[in-house]
Amino acid sequence: MISLDVAREEGVVIHHPDLVNLYGCTIGAGSRIGTFVEIQKNAQIGRNCKISSHSFICEGVTIEDGVFIGHGVMFTNDMYPRAVNADGSLQCDNDWSLLTTRVKCRAAIGSNATILPGVTIGEGAQIGAGAVVVRDVPDFAIVAGVPARVIGRVRDDRSKAAIMEAAS
Repeated sequence: MISLDVAREEGVVIHHPDLVNLYGCTIGAGSRIGTFVEIQKNAQIGRNCKISSHSFICEGVTIEDGVFIGHGVMFTNDMYPRAVNADGSLQCDNDWSLLTTRVKCRAAIGSNATILPGVTIGEGAQIGAGAVVVRDVPDFAIVAGVPARVIGRVRDDRSKAAIMEAAS
């Protein structure tokens, strides 16, 4: 379902609109959204992004231009999620603290990665498939593992130039 409050710029492609759940979010021009994706209210997707199938982008996530999100990537926005309060009453919006996450331009996140809240993923960074990102990732770093650790850098200047050029 695509809610009427979704702001889409020109050229956004949503594969199988009846099989996505988008509400209260913003999607930049030229971005592509795969099947079975959920993007919650107040999430922002930049221009020319690719959000692959089965990914979850929650409230508080900002994805800048030219970002690749692999299949089944999960973002989180609460470090201590609970269904109920200490007295057993259901939690509501006032009972938890939203932590924001930022993915900078031209970053790439591999399939099935989990991104904990409150982190920034640097420009051009690459996140390995299945990684669990628990802290900030520097620009052009390559991280992998659980928890994700820097295992390299995008070293080839031609690769950096290609990443920069592709998003412009």
